[in-house]
Amino acid sequence: MNAIIAVDNISKKYPGKQPVIALDRVSLQVNDGELFGLIGPDGAGKTSLFRILATLLLPDEGTGRIDSKDVVADYMEIRKTTGYMPGRFSLYQDLTVEENLKFFADVFNTTVESNYDIIKDIYTQIEPFKKRRAGKLSGGMKQKLALCCVLVHKPGVLILDEPTTGVDPVSRKEFWNMLKQLKKQGITIIASTPYMDEASLCDRIALIQSGKILTVDSPEKIVSNYPFRLYAVKSKNNYMLLEHLRTRENVRRSYIFGEYLHVVFRGTDESLGTGIFEKKEIQPTIEDCFMQLMEQSPMQQVTE
Repeated sequence: MNAIIAVDNISKKYPGKQPVIALDRVSLQVNDGELFGLIGPDGAGKTSLFRILATLLLPDEGTGRIDSKDVVADYMEIRKTTGYMPGRFSLYQDLTVEENLKFFADVFNTTVESNYDIIKDIYTQIEPFKKRRAGKLSGGMKQKLALCCVLVHKPGVLILDEPTTGVDPVSRKEFWNMLKQLKKQGITIIASTPYMDEASLCDRIALIQSGKILTVDSPEKIVSNYPFRLYAVKSKNNYMLLEHLRTRENVRRSYIFGEYLHVVFRGTDESLGTGIFEKKEIQPTIEDCFMQLMEQSPMQQVTE
């Protein structure tokens, strides 16, 4: 497949008394028509990379291209064909739903009516509130309005920075369903999220931490490449059990994961010592893979 987004060795450092490296030689490609996820915790560098791709921030080193256009030299052309949705709600709070939508259509020298087909399925969900000020909408409704505003000029590429952060679980699910429908229309989407469970909703993902890409692949392949046998362990007091496991030489890694502890052993000795435990072998999640990959990569201070 053709790469519509190409990032090649991009680095970004924020100056100060103690300069902070936000991106450290980041490289990745997003294929045409792909739903691509950039997965990592807060402060991993996701926003810095997305601002560079959206032509709002200059890289210190490296290059970025969208549809063969350079994010620095061709920034005006990129803005015409790209939709960028920042992490924070950035629409005009005092304008109504329909006023915000008309404003963004005017900015791109188009009309809501001429491009209504691309936003119809989303806009019909908020149309009953079209006279309501944007600042009075719920979190899920705000995200739907913001998505309509970035789609109103029919972009070929969407850059969505943590679009579901702070949104309730039902609205999160609805939002990702909307992205899948947009993908069917041929739109290339790159979305960032700190929620590891959203990784499985993407065609491919990049795991990022401390400004470094840990791996890029499909969620299924990342999970299948997990190199250890993983166990879920539970006792009446998981915190005491965690302290106990961390003293055992045969335990490579142990951490709390919901109501269980996830445990990786060294070698063939998979004993837990004395006590009453529930122990079962399990399949790793993306979060387990992320933690394993972090161990292999040197960490450094990062900001978004």
